[in-house]
Amino acid sequence: DNFQALNLLQERYREQVKCIYIDPPYNTDAGPISYKNGYRSSSWAALMDGRIKQGRKLLRTDGVLVATIDDYQNKELNFIIEENFGKGNVVGTVVIRMNPSGRPLPQGFAQSHEYAIFVRRSSQSVIKSLPRSEKQNERYKYRDEDGKMYMWELFRKRGSNSERKDRPSLYYPIYIADEEMRVPAMEYDEEQKTWVIQDQPRKNEIVVYPIDDSGVHRTWRGRPDALRIKPSNYRYKIENGVVTIYYKFRPDSEGVLPLTNWIDAKYSATEHGTGYLKKFFSEYNVFSYPKSIYAVEDCLRVSGADENAFVLDYFAGSGTTAHAVINLNREDNGRRKYILVEQGEYFDTVLKPRIQKVVYSADWKNGKATAHETGISHAFKVLKIESYEDALNNLQLKRDDAQQTLFDTLPQETKDDYLLRYMLEIESRGSLLSVTHFNKPFDCRLKVAVDSAGAYEERTIDLVETFNYLIGLRVKHIDMHLNKGFVTVAGWLPSGEKTLVLWRDVERVDYDQLNRLCDKLAINPADSEFEVVYINGDHNIPAVFTSSEAEGGITKTLKIRQIEAEFLNRMFAVDDV
Repeated sequence: DNFQALNLLQERYREQVKCIYIDPPYNTDAGPISYKNGYRSSSWAALMDGRIKQGRKLLRTDGVLVATIDDYQNKELNFIIEENFGKGNVVGTVVIRMNPSGRPLPQGFAQSHEYAIFVRRSSQSVIKSLPRSEKQNERYKYRDEDGKMYMWELFRKRGSNSERKDRPSLYYPIYIADEEMRVPAMEYDEEQKTWVIQDQPRKNEIVVYPIDDSGVHRTWRGRPDALRIKPSNYRYKIENGVVTIYYKFRPDSEGVLPLTNWIDAKYSATEHGTGYLKKFFSEYNVFSYPKSIYAVEDCLRVSGADENAFVLDYFAGSGTTAHAVINLNREDNGRRKYILVEQGEYFDTVLKPRIQKVVYSADWKNGKATAHETGISHAFKVLKIESYEDALNNLQLKRDDAQQTLFDTLPQETKDDYLLRYMLEIESRGSLLSVTHFNKPFDCRLKVAVDSAGAYEERTIDLVETFNYLIGLRVKHIDMHLNKGFVTVAGWLPSGEKTLVLWRDVERVDYDQLNRLCDKLAINPADSEFEVVYINGDHNIPAVFTSSEAEGGITKTLKIRQIEAEFLNRMFAVDDV
């Protein structure tokens, strides 16, 4: 379940994610969620609260959460977000027209929208602009010699805050003659709030002030020095004796501020969600209610998911978020990374194949690649974590004859108390992960569910990878020598300490062999390149070294830690759970 996945990610990715995008189950009559009780809305709220609380810990200080939802549970989700992030950190809600024709509602309306709630982790989070559309770019018909776009805009200001009384320093004369414009020599009088002109116009020059057709004294859009420095940024025309001055208006290089209503056709989930998936799989309805790829891309842009960002989606669905990240990387050669969490059966039939397909080709039609040249180098790792059903399958309740005889003599009230409070912990001891499993760490096996009917099969579990996540290790290098009975993992802990994890089959790598291996790897306090070393099994590796008095009498300490104790402590910790 995604709650356990978020727990597993805590140490490794705490405060490293720039954007969390989630499209949780909407809990509507069109797609109800199956609960074990009749408290439908409260169960949904509890589900969301736990996951949003855990997800928040993974966000960077400047991170942003985007959550999409419909009217049915919008109020509850807003309340949960405000409780976890603070009301002042909800920066905006966007209405997205995801179904132009609408879905009929019993009340007589056709619902065609959903909401995207944007919430920041802190005041350091910044909402970013969106790229200008082709239609917006059409306004800028001209380009400078350096290729920058611009349009000729009226230099006289219009609208609010444009009158002389509002900005008197922007009310000054411009002299025009023979296709030239100039600003006269003048000084600004702060007391009188007016310019004192020191240079009178020549005989052939026309004096122009920012006075509109109604005679209202307005202001220019810029200070006089700007025209003096680069007069080529300005031009004028005279029609029927009226002089109009224009300036080069350039678009904001970062795009345009995002509106709070996204109604463009590209946000339609019907065409660019369901219809879009059909290109990759040929079947029309391989997944219910996928999001428009363009809606998700723009949510990531607005959230500031820059070229090196981590993006997390713990309701991954059909994989639209990963697809959007790959598309953005294609646009700007970015190195964004995605983390997806999903447990639906469509993981293997839709989500994973979708990522493989979009990596191979940016465009598809009827399930066939149409742009082989757009294929990119890409790697992703799939981790399967133990499920609730797996944990039950591996419980073995053990009670010997003496215990059973004693149990039979107990009063019914005591029996009930034992069954509820103690039986699972006491009688299953040893069947859960225990110290003995670490003696042969590469052969540890669990019964893993293979279908929803309860069938299972024994599979080897990866203690090495699990431990890396539990301690939050940023892995630099893994050296596997399974044929010799050991594996080493080098990296850094969240604290910044350089760390080595040494796993061994204790039957194949005994005390003497371990000492020789540690000498080879320079695992000793005298000259180790590592600050922390984890080792499984018993050992006699020294942790303290003191040099001779002639060498300065320096004492060095190497932090040697036991894998078993650290693993079990972190694996079964219940803090914040």
